[in-house]
Amino acid sequence: MKTPILLILFGFLLSSCNGWVFEPIPGPTPFLPPTPTPSIHTPTPVVIGVSTSTPAIATITSTTSVTNTGAPNATDTAVLPLSPTWTASPSGPSISIHVLGCNTSIDVTHGMGEVTNAFVTLKNTGGVELTNLKATLFALDEGREHPDKTVELTSLPVGNQVTVKLTVDSTYREETPIQVEVASDQGLFPREGLASCTDIGIFAPDPASLKTPVPSVP
Repeated sequence: MKTPILLILFGFLLSSCNGWVFEPIPGPTPFLPPTPTPSIHTPTPVVIGVSTSTPAIATITSTTSVTNTGAPNATDTAVLPLSPTWTASPSGPSISIHVLGCNTSIDVTHGMGEVTNAFVTLKNTGGVELTNLKATLFALDEGREHPDKTVELTSLPVGNQVTVKLTVDSTYREETPIQVEVASDQGLFPREGLASCTDIGIFAPDPASLKTPVPSVP
């Protein structure tokens, strides 16, 4: 009976060293919620977006100017804007001859039968004034020389035009190939011809407007 009593006394002495009468059994602390595992911060940045195993690394590429050594290539050829093309007007004498049309009539005043009248527009397309112009009409079937075969003009300024009526003695009811020749103090110009002059009909110019220079129309 002495041995159990000694063991009990020995246990009390040991417990007095910790201030406890009875050593508590280790266990969880009451009334405290479990705490989550704290986040561990690492030097690896957090990337938002597409998940990849290898982080994207931004690199900066410096631009180095290249000095042209004289060898042309497709990258250093400058493209210049197109320059407008200027069309220079002739600086010398020049004329445009345009046959508007013809008609026929009977000239009893000069004792002729059928005559052919040609209406011709002369345009000064050169860079100088034309002086003392002579416009002459020729016909392949021409008979006697008509007084109105040639028309004379004192001058035709630059950029002006004039319409004249020229007449030749022609064969009755026959096609009349014609040619118009113009000469001036500035020289003789190439002839303008027609194999058959079209009937001008009601579009004949007003006689009052003939031989009067006016500004050219485009």
